[in-house]
Amino acid sequence: MKAQTGPDYPEMAREAVTAALRDAGLPYTAVEAVVAGYCYGEPTCGQRAVYEMGLTGVPVVNVNNNCSTGSTALFVARNFVAGGLYSCALALGFEKMERNLSQKYTDSGYTSPVARHFDYMFACGSNRQQVGRLNEMTGNVIKMFGDAALEHQRKYGSNDAHLTTLAYKNHKHSVNNPYAQLQKEIPFAFVKAHGLESQAVEIVAQALVTDVPSSFDLENKSFANLCGFDLTSRGAQQVFRDSGLKPSDVDVLEVHDCFSVNELLVMEAVGLCGKGEGGKLVDSGRWIRNAAGGELFQVGGRWVVNPSGGLESKGHPIGATGLAQCAELCWQLRGKADKRQVEGAKVALQHNFGLGSAAVVTLYRVYSAQPSEAAAKARL
Repeated sequence: MKAQTGPDYPEMAREAVTAALRDAGLPYTAVEAVVAGYCYGEPTCGQRAVYEMGLTGVPVVNVNNNCSTGSTALFVARNFVAGGLYSCALALGFEKMERNLSQKYTDSGYTSPVARHFDYMFACGSNRQQVGRLNEMTGNVIKMFGDAALEHQRKYGSNDAHLTTLAYKNHKHSVNNPYAQLQKEIPFAFVKAHGLESQAVEIVAQALVTDVPSSFDLENKSFANLCGFDLTSRGAQQVFRDSGLKPSDVDVLEVHDCFSVNELLVMEAVGLCGKGEGGKLVDSGRWIRNAAGGELFQVGGRWVVNPSGGLESKGHPIGATGLAQCAELCWQLRGKADKRQVEGAKVALQHNFGLGSAAVVTLYRVYSAQPSEAAAKARL
């Protein structure tokens, strides 16, 4: 679907919320608060979106955290419930995409929220030349991730073949995802030649992190940190610490592969391998077949990353992406992912990055009653 085409956002919201409520077995009247995520809409679009479900008078909070907006909506909704404010909160993400990335304040002459990041990018040596006919924001983002790929190859010896493998893998995974926008396997040779690199489920732990001074360290310049490496690493450390789990406990991941290099970097940052070892991890990959006959690319002898096809294939509607990742991992942990199913998945990790200092890392696992809960149920 092209930008600025297709159904209106209230229509998309109605479809998504109706499906979520059906899945939960709840009426909309059970929802006590709504957190809506989008980037390109007007103020209070969240309110208008849920009017489709009814005028129940519940509070609606709108959030915008760039590409991590959907996960931020989930973060806020979860904390509403965990904090005891509400017993049922709805996280909703939607987007009507524009043809380029845009900055409405900046286009009017005001301060850009990502100006510091772009200034640091050029201080690290990025080329200031415009990228084709793309606007400045879009071109700079492409250069940022491209420079991160070159930096990784120079420092650690990764190569274009690793990125091609990841792109090919994600497109092959998407064949079995009915929700993917690009539900088509793209031959490896084509990817290489055309440079297409660039039941109950419990949230165990969740971290929303932002930049610290070291993110802009000019003594140790890093394009990878501009792409969220340090943010992701700190977020992953926090959720593993809070949950008592380890990377080796994780079975399946959905990560923010806005470019193939970011999947490579994220696998390192969350601890699937050491820093700089992402290329070797890709080399360890092998295709496995699940009970439904679906093929999945497994790395490190245990992890499947982006069985949905990732952002590269599934699409990246900015406000909805994080919640689409959440939905995929819930299906995985419930054993309902059909040909995308990672057999026996019990623990899942989600990563969502928003340019301008926002990253969310979330751990999920199959829910099991705690001893006190089990005892209480036994007495009923």
